[in-house]
Amino acid sequence: MEMMRKERIDRGIKVRTEGIYAISSYREILYLMGPRLLLIVGVLVLPLFLELAPYWKRVINIMFVYSLLALAFDFLANYVGLVCLGGAFFVGVGGYLSAIFNVYLHFPIYVSIPLATILGAVFCTLTVLPCLPLRGVYFAIVTLMYPLLATRVIEALNILGGTNGITGVASFPHEYAEQYIIIIFMLLCLFGMRRFVNQDIGLVIRGVKDNDQAVRASGISITYMKTLAVFIASFMCCFGGAYIAHLYMWAGLSLFALDFSIIPIASVVIGGGGTLVGAVIGSFILVPLSEFLRFFGTFRIVIYCVALTAFIVLKSEGLMVYLQRKYHQFERWVKV
Repeated sequence: MEMMRKERIDRGIKVRTEGIYAISSYREILYLMGPRLLLIVGVLVLPLFLELAPYWKRVINIMFVYSLLALAFDFLANYVGLVCLGGAFFVGVGGYLSAIFNVYLHFPIYVSIPLATILGAVFCTLTVLPCLPLRGVYFAIVTLMYPLLATRVIEALNILGGTNGITGVASFPHEYAEQYIIIIFMLLCLFGMRRFVNQDIGLVIRGVKDNDQAVRASGISITYMKTLAVFIASFMCCFGGAYIAHLYMWAGLSLFALDFSIIPIASVVIGGGGTLVGAVIGSFILVPLSEFLRFFGTFRIVIYCVALTAFIVLKSEGLMVYLQRKYHQFERWVKV
């Protein structure tokens, strides 16, 4: 009896498009650009399809914020080796700073958001800096304490509005500005990060995760590389926090909610860690799913957990890894 096994083979068009010869035909250009164009065009026209559903337009805005947070977590965890559970801290800092600039200092919205993003990233990086020598679960636990600590400090000292938060934050001047600012920023971060991790400095940062001793032996500062990575991740998260503050016209303790730390992790697990775009796809699945399940009341948590567990067990590699394999390879049975 003949023994058969299934093997995966790269498609011929994939092999031909790995070099400069990818521009040899329109079919090969479309093969390369097709998935990217599908994502870009899809997210750009999405608000137009929701004109008659204002509630879901707000959900879509939050979905893109979670995409930024998941992108930041995926970068730190799978490219730098820092499992950061302090995403909520970055969001809260960005949101509060933007509210302070807008309400107390009377800066316009297009000034307060960039300032809060940059200064918030600097503040978060300096705050996390003492924890960079930690690894694994120790770094994760310490960063998880940051949003909890920030919440308790604001409550105990009754600063920044205390439990009431900062009200009167300016809203976006137009609904399309509200929608497309976060969409365009997410796309820039996604494709910018994909480019960055494959550049020389990105390869060095990836080397810190794989073999930090070899990087240190090369005369490169590991602390500097980790600091740079944390700054990039906190930059994206602080922008998301600043955006949320102006979206809801309020900055309060809910900006430090652990949802901003946990849901991005689940998005990365579902979408596929180490792919960057998988983190975005995972957010596109989880956030709308959470809203659909609100119909079931508290029972939605059970459904959500069962669906999430089943997905992880059946497709532990992540959705994006599976789709990439199907797109670039085919399977056939061969004799052993």
